[in-house]
Amino acid sequence: MPEITKTLDLDIVVPVYNEQATLVASITALHAYLSRSLTETWRITIADNASTDTTPALADTLADELDGVIAVHLAQKGRGRALKKVWSESTASVLVYVDEDLSTDLSALKPLVAPLLSGHSDLAIGTRLDPSSRITRAGKRDFISRTYNLLLRRTMGVSFSDAQCGFKAIRSDVAAHLLPLVEDTGWFFDTELLILAERSGLRIHEVPVDWVDDPQSSVDIVATASADLRGMVRVATGIARGRIPVGAIYDQIGRHPYAQPAPSFFGQVIRFGLVGVLSTAAYAVIYLLFQQFVPAQLANFLALLITTIGNTAANRRFTFGVRGSGQVKHQAQGLIVFGIAWVITSGSLVGLHRVSPEAGAHVELVVLTAANLVATVVRFVLLRVWVFRREAKPAPTLEPRRAFEVRDQPSAHAHPRTAETLTKASQS
Repeated sequence: MPEITKTLDLDIVVPVYNEQATLVASITALHAYLSRSLTETWRITIADNASTDTTPALADTLADELDGVIAVHLAQKGRGRALKKVWSESTASVLVYVDEDLSTDLSALKPLVAPLLSGHSDLAIGTRLDPSSRITRAGKRDFISRTYNLLLRRTMGVSFSDAQCGFKAIRSDVAAHLLPLVEDTGWFFDTELLILAERSGLRIHEVPVDWVDDPQSSVDIVATASADLRGMVRVATGIARGRIPVGAIYDQIGRHPYAQPAPSFFGQVIRFGLVGVLSTAAYAVIYLLFQQFVPAQLANFLALLITTIGNTAANRRFTFGVRGSGQVKHQAQGLIVFGIAWVITSGSLVGLHRVSPEAGAHVELVVLTAANLVATVVRFVLLRVWVFRREAKPAPTLEPRRAFEVRDQPSAHAHPRTAETLTKASQS
């Protein structure tokens, strides 16, 4: 087993679970490629997460027979759990993740890690969705992947193209800040890491890859997609509530001063819809409660008033990403929007009573619910273009982070003329 030193450039982690059929061939091929192609110091870490076949024994044998290979064994299953443990304990400058089946052509490894070793970028991912990528993949899997990534970009306000490609890298100093915040221990782990990274103002480098689907893959697409959707809701809620401190991380290592990114229009519609569904359900319960004690019009007014206050607060923070001062002003404007919505719903109630004076509470509720849905559309438009309209601001001035200033200085081993040129350039 090779000695672990603090001068290690790359730690290539290969999470495995019951891979006895392909492990030896894959690790041998990866080792051969690294030996002939890289000049940086590296090691391969086989991260076995609770395999039940002969994978653990094979991993130990490979570690004994191949220089620069070690094996780590976890008692619990989970790709994310394996990556988090190994990355958290590694002393390498750059931490890499590669799928065991080597679906991604390894020729993309050097361009993946180069911007991280230089300090230019913070994370790097392989993308199968770039026009120049060459992909061999079943149509069903490709459709699900593209749909998932599109939904991710539209709802989470991120710009990276491919969250699921098993070919990623991260700087160790950046990982030290982000890994403690990542909760998922399975397939959503790296997607969650990427969301937090972008929302923390970090630079994510993308590399087009050549990729061949593994027909023997045991990944359950439906179960994985379902877990990913739940993870997206959890992360979005955590960021909206301030439980996940992306603002603090942004201030520490972000590329420029923190500025909460505005959700996309599609993302706003989705979030507004979620708030609207909850508000409508709350409105129905409150209306039925008040209707037992006061006239229908007053019950409608009180139910709409109470839910509107909560609706405005939720949309301010969750839907439109507004923070800081202005809450009183926004609530006042929200009440004006409420007045418009009240006219719509009250008008529907007046119309119902003219058509059917004997209509009971449940019929009134059905009509008011339909009118409330119309009023919801009106509220969204007014909230977006008036109440929470974002003013155009000049782009922030980029400031280099101290953590990376060392990498911008002339190297002591550089050619004297090159070092002199760099020094003059930095003084100009």
